[in-house]
Amino acid sequence: MTTPKGTAGTKGVPRARREQQIVAAATEEFGRHGYSAASLAAIAGRVGVTKTLLHQYFGAKQDLYLACLTPVGDQLLDAMRIAMTQGRGTTPHTPLLVLRSIFTALEGRREAWFVLYDTSLPLDSGPARAAERYRTAIDQLAATGTAELLRAAGSTDPLDADALKYAWRGLVTALVRWWINHPDQTPDAMAERCARLFALTGRAFD
Repeated sequence: MTTPKGTAGTKGVPRARREQQIVAAATEEFGRHGYSAASLAAIAGRVGVTKTLLHQYFGAKQDLYLACLTPVGDQLLDAMRIAMTQGRGTTPHTPLLVLRSIFTALEGRREAWFVLYDTSLPLDSGPARAAERYRTAIDQLAATGTAELLRAAGSTDPLDADALKYAWRGLVTALVRWWINHPDQTPDAMAERCARLFALTGRAFD
């Protein structure tokens, strides 16, 4: 039986499966090295295909980057929205719910966080604009959540919410970086570790 036109892969691998392999390898490459330094040859070599095949499947480098960015950006936003709905945005447990949702969304592709927060993207390019849209949406969710938490704690200073939003982004980035260096840590283990650290930090400032 022949494979339908447009679905044939390489070396007997269906095209859809090969595309998944390429996106997984590219996500790790972009996340580890940044867009500017990412090597298409390294991505192709990891998957066992040629650069020509990468271009046939995904087009230019920026198109491959977008193929990596879009699924993780969409999944992170969906996961955060669900977590904030579960926490109703105002409970002390909401940050931990959101962190757990982020870790869960990134499991199996932890470097994807740094695809989203890539500082090497060419300015005013399609990839930069797409990444900025996702970052803005995530920041808006974070701003909503932190503002509600601060109001519940009696703070009405808008600069408190703004400062906490930026602190939150830096915290998540630092935690994901640490997580990448500790591959044995599951999303649940990371969430439990964060709960312990938050509790200890809270007591330290009492």
